[in-house]
Amino acid sequence: MGRLNEVEDAVAAAHRSDWGRIVAGLIRRTGDWMLAEDATQDAFAAALATWPRDGIPDKPCAWLTTVARNRAVDRLRSARSERSRSEVMLVDDEHAGGDFTDDRLRLIFTCCHPALPLPARVALTLRTVSGLSVAEIARSFLVSESTMAQRLVRARQKIEHAAIPYRVPPPELLAERLTGVLAVLYLVFNAGYSDAERAELVDSAIALAEAVVDLMPLESEARGLLALMLLQGSRRRARIGSDGALLTIEEQDRSLWDRAAIRRGWSELAATRQRGAYVVQASIAACHATADDAAATDWLRIVALYDELMLVSPTPVVALNRAIAVGMCDGPDVGLGLLDAIAFELRDFPHLPAARADLLRRAGRFAEAADEYAEAIRLAATPGERDQLRRRVDALTR
Repeated sequence: MGRLNEVEDAVAAAHRSDWGRIVAGLIRRTGDWMLAEDATQDAFAAALATWPRDGIPDKPCAWLTTVARNRAVDRLRSARSERSRSEVMLVDDEHAGGDFTDDRLRLIFTCCHPALPLPARVALTLRTVSGLSVAEIARSFLVSESTMAQRLVRARQKIEHAAIPYRVPPPELLAERLTGVLAVLYLVFNAGYSDAERAELVDSAIALAEAVVDLMPLESEARGLLALMLLQGSRRRARIGSDGALLTIEEQDRSLWDRAAIRRGWSELAATRQRGAYVVQASIAACHATADDAAATDWLRIVALYDELMLVSPTPVVALNRAIAVGMCDGPDVGLGLLDAIAFELRDFPHLPAARADLLRRAGRFAEAADEYAEAIRLAATPGERDQLRRRVDALTR
C-alpha cells in the first residue's frame, strides 16, 4: 500500500507540474489539440499502471513525454493518418512562430486568440496548459460542468476550423491578446492559491507573468498582475496553520510572509504608469502587505481603492469585496447593507454567505452568522475552506 501511495503521489505531482508542458509540446508537433490531450492522458494512465511494478523513473516528465509521443503516433496510425510519423512528430520549431522556447507560453497566446470569446480562451488554457479538470474550471466560471465541457469543445473546434496558428503573435498583434492572457494567468494563480494541492500553479502563473512582462515591459497591466501575484503569493506559507487549517489574513503569522516577494511586488507596482484593474488590485494587496498587524490595516485607503476599481471593473465580485472593506471601515451594518444590495446578482456565489457571516459575527448577531456560515460551508469549493468556516462557527459558541 505504501508503494502504491508513493506512486499516486508522484503521478499527481507530475500532473500538476508537467501536464501543460507535455500537452503543449505535442500540440506543437501534431497540430491536433484533442490528440495531444488524449495522448497525455494515456501517458499518465500508463504511469499509474506501470510505475508500481517498475518503480518511479528518475525523470518522470521525460518518461511521460516519451510515452505520450508514442501514444500520439499510435493514435494517428490507428486513424490511418495520411501523414508519416516523421512529418507528424518532427515539426520544426521555426514554423511554430515566436522567439520563445517555452511551449506553454505559445499555447497561452494561441488560446487567447481574439477569434475566441474571452471565457473560452480562459477555460481552454486552464484545461490545456494547467490540466485543471472540467469540473474545476466550471466552478471558477459559476457554470455547470456540462456547459463548460461544451464550451471547451467549441473552442477547440474554432481553433481547428479557423486555422489559428500555434505561436506567440508578432509584436503588432500582442496588445490585443494581452487582456485574455492576463485573465488566464490570474485564474491559474487563483486555482493554485486557493487549493494547497495545486500550489505549483502559483509558481507557474508567476513565471509566465514574468515572461509576459519581459515581452511587453511597457504594459502596466502586465506588471500590475505580476505585482498582485507576488504580493498575494507572499502570504502562502502563513495561510496554513500548524494543525493544517486554512487561516484568514487576520489570523496569519505575518513573520512568515515572504518579504522578498513583497519587495518585488512593490518594485513591479512602482514601475507601472497607468492604473488599470490589476494595478489597483495590486495596490490593495500592498495595503495588506505593509500593515504590521490586522488592526493596522488602512481600511479607509482600501475602500478608496475599491471605489477606483469599481470605475474600471464594475463587477458584482468587486462590489462584494468593497462591501467587506466598507464594513471593516464604517461598521458591519453598513457593509451588510451593501451586500444585501448585490445579493441577487451573487445568489450562487459561494463567498457571499461567508462575507455576510463574518460581518454578522462582527456585529454580534451570532445566530444569524451561524446560519450564513452553514450555507457557506455547503457551497465551499475545497476542504480547507470548509474547515476554516467550521472553525469560525465553533468560535461563535465560545
